[in-house]
Amino acid sequence: MTQIAVSTIGFTNKSAETFFQLLRAANVRTMLDVRLNNTSQLAGFAKKTDLKFFLSELVGAQYIELPELAPEGEMLKRYRAKDITWDTYAQAYVDLLARRRVEDHLDVSLFEGGCLLCSEDKPHQCHRRLAAEYLNARWNGKLAVSHLF
Repeated sequence: MTQIAVSTIGFTNKSAETFFQLLRAANVRTMLDVRLNNTSQLAGFAKKTDLKFFLSELVGAQYIELPELAPEGEMLKRYRAKDITWDTYAQAYVDLLARRRVEDHLDVSLFEGGCLLCSEDKPHQCHRRLAAEYLNARWNGKLAVSHLF
């Protein structure tokens, strides 16, 4: 079985130079934005409107929002406030993906040369990793996932 190469990346704690170099080195063709909030001024160079331009000009990649892979606002708020643990948040997020049946609504070919974007600098405690793992399990291991950091 030929696997589809997909990566994940977070923009926090990265300079724009490092961020875009990582994307180029991984041959990213499509940025798959899975953030709940992608228009905040705090996102700097990764703010949705700016990111579309930078991706096109610096990497030759397109930008696609995937709100169906974003967490719910209340869930994220409770985790950030430390009202729930990482494990509780992770399980709630995976349950959310299952309720949304994202594996039935997304075309696996969209992920070829794709990169899931979120804010966390590392994938260890980030929903982008959980999304990639969830989809990979439902798509019978079709994804070859790498994390850029």
